[in-house]
This record gives sequence, structure tokens and C-alpha cells, in this order.
Amino acid sequence: MALYVLKFGGTSVGSTERIESVANKIIAFREQGHDIVVVVSAMSGETNRLLALAHALDTQPDPRETDVLLATGEQVTIALLSIALQKRGCKARSFTGGQVRILTDEAYTRARIREIDDKRIRQELADGCVVVVAGFQGIDEEGNITTLGRGGSDTSAVALAAALKADECQIYTDVKGVYTTDPRVVEDARLLRSITFEEMLELASLGAKVLQIRSVEFAGKYKVPLRVLSSFEDDPGTLISLEEENEMEAPIISGIAFTRDEAKIVVSGVPDVPGIAYRVIGPVSDAGIEVDVIVQNVSADGTTDITFTVKRADCEQTRQIIGRIAKDVNARDVTVDTKIAKISLVGVGMRSHAGIASKMFKTLADESINIQIITTSEIKISVVIDEKYLELAVRSLHSAFGLAEEGNA
Repeated sequence: MALYVLKFGGTSVGSTERIESVANKIIAFREQGHDIVVVVSAMSGETNRLLALAHALDTQPDPRETDVLLATGEQVTIALLSIALQKRGCKARSFTGGQVRILTDEAYTRARIREIDDKRIRQELADGCVVVVAGFQGIDEEGNITTLGRGGSDTSAVALAAALKADECQIYTDVKGVYTTDPRVVEDARLLRSITFEEMLELASLGAKVLQIRSVEFAGKYKVPLRVLSSFEDDPGTLISLEEENEMEAPIISGIAFTRDEAKIVVSGVPDVPGIAYRVIGPVSDAGIEVDVIVQNVSADGTTDITFTVKRADCEQTRQIIGRIAKDVNARDVTVDTKIAKISLVGVGMRSHAGIASKMFKTLADESINIQIITTSEIKISVVIDEKYLELAVRSLHSAFGLAEEGNA
């Protein structure tokens, strides 16, 4: 007998018909003799509907009351799924995050999990129950309801799996698993049967939207085997685990991630003196804006250019901050480009293979695609290019590195 934590997202429980289907899947696990804890999201579109109600009353609703409101979405789903299981003769009990005591900090709408008391869940499992837990939520030390932010149900599931020392945490979505890249852009994108935590963390941080990044961090930290698979198809999906549990000879490139929602800011002609990068970037970070790629180029005339990227949604605020800073640091010019995209090659195999960067650059050059910024790490190479070439670049790189094949070179 094994212990599984199964998480079903909003599309998987988007209607009573789909909840019935989820119940059937859970029953199949139970019939194999396994203990099951289920984590569910709100029904598809419900969180947005609740937010719209709040914003109809106040454009900036109180965060505490917002969390009280949003947590009701998952409460509906856990009750409906438990009813569906009970109808099938399966013992099931539903619990909110507070009832199983998922303890978080006090940061409403973006809380982080501090600890989980697993006693109640273990008692229910010992009594032969399927335990159905509301994802995305918990309580703070004062008993206030908190939510974990968008995608927080994934984090809830992995955290519960870690606390319970589950044999596997399975994340059910509307896709079959993790692909070499977005199948909507590359038709022959290949479903990966396995990938390391390290690679998945890079892919998630670089634009791949299959898993919420915090859940991958949690899984890696607590060594929880994580599987992504479809609610609607019978397929083993993608296993995310420690590197040593995968193939001994890892493929060079595991996947290509990309993002369209970035903007590039260039602050040119600033004095090349100690602390200048902090004077430029510091106020942007202090405003809560996440700075991604940063490049500094020193010129022969004693000045330097500082180039960095931010989310496109933060571009206007960043522009205003940099506009004020530019005068203080005697910058020659500030330019902003909102039509860029970032593409990243990710793979643990890069550690032992040379020539990946040059092959990437040649592939893009052959398509007459200019590279604006390059950044690298041990298992990643990222480039910033003109957004209009994004899909051509992804398809060309996918082909050049043979990612449609079981192995790549």
C-alpha cells in the first residue's frame, strides 16, 4: 500500500460532470489499496468571479477579507467531490486548510506555508477515509484565513505530500505533462517522461506554465517525487525527481522555455564608478519590481551602459522610476523596448557538453535573428530577441537540438 497525494486543478473540477470523473479516478486508486489525500482548486473561473465581486464594491478590497472570500471557492469543490465519492460508497471527508491546520505567515493573498499538522489527516486515513483538502489556503497564528497566491493549490499539494512523506504527489492538469516546449508553438514538441527538479525549476521560472514555481521549490527541498499528468487522458505523464533517479546519461537539452511579457530598459552613458549599478537598479527593486536579466557594458570613455529587463506590466512604473534616477546619475539616455521576448535552453546535460551556446547562436544567426542580450548559468542559456521572431526562433532551436527525438545532440 502506498500513500498518494492527488491534486486536481480548476479545469479538472470545472463542472459536476468533471467532478464525477475525478471521483472515478480516485476510486480506481482506492481499489488498488492505496491511501489517498486529494487537494483541489476552485472550479475553473470561480476565483476570478469572486475577485470581480470584490472589485465591484472596492477597487482595492481589504486583503484579509479578500482571502476570506477567495477561500470559499475551494470549499465548494471539496464538498462536492466528497459527496461524489460518498455516493460511490467511498468514505470521504472534506477539510479546509484551517481544519487540517496548514499554518502560514500573515501575508494575506500571498502567504507562505510555515508548517502542517498531519495528525488529523493521518487519523482519517487510518479510519479508511479519502481525505479531501482545500488547496490554496491556510490559517495564520491568529486563526485568520490566508491564501497562497495564484497557483497555490500546487504548493498545498506538495507541502502536504512532504508532511505526510507520501510516495508520490500527482498534479492533474489539462495537459499530459511537461513538454520539450509549448506544443501550441511547436507541433512536434515531445512529452518528457522524466525531468529533474533543477531543470523543472528553471523551466518554471523561465516561462513554462505547467507548474507553479513555489511547488517545484518545495518538492525539490523535501525530495517529494512529483508527477504531472492529464485529468482527461490515461497517460503516465512526466515524473519530476532527483537527478540521480533519472537516466544516467541525461539528454543535453531537456526543454525550451520562453516568455513574451518582458520589457528591456537601457540606461546609457552613466559614470563607471563603484555602486552605480545599485544606484540604478536598487530603487526599482525597492519598489517591489522584479528585475530579471542585468547586463553592464563599460565604454572606453569611462561611462557604462546598464541594461535590464522587467515584466511588461511593470514597465511604465519602472520607466518613471528610472526617469528620476537618470538625472541623479547623469545618464546620457534612457531607452525602453516593450517588444522583446526571452528564450531559454535548459538541461543538466549542459554541464558535460561544450558548444551548446555556439550552436544556439548559429541557429539563430541562420534565421537572421539578432540577439540583444545573452545570460548563462550551469544548466541554462537565455537570450533576448525581438518578439516578432519568437516562434520562428523556438521552432528552429527545437529542430536544431533534436528535441522531437528521444535523445538529442
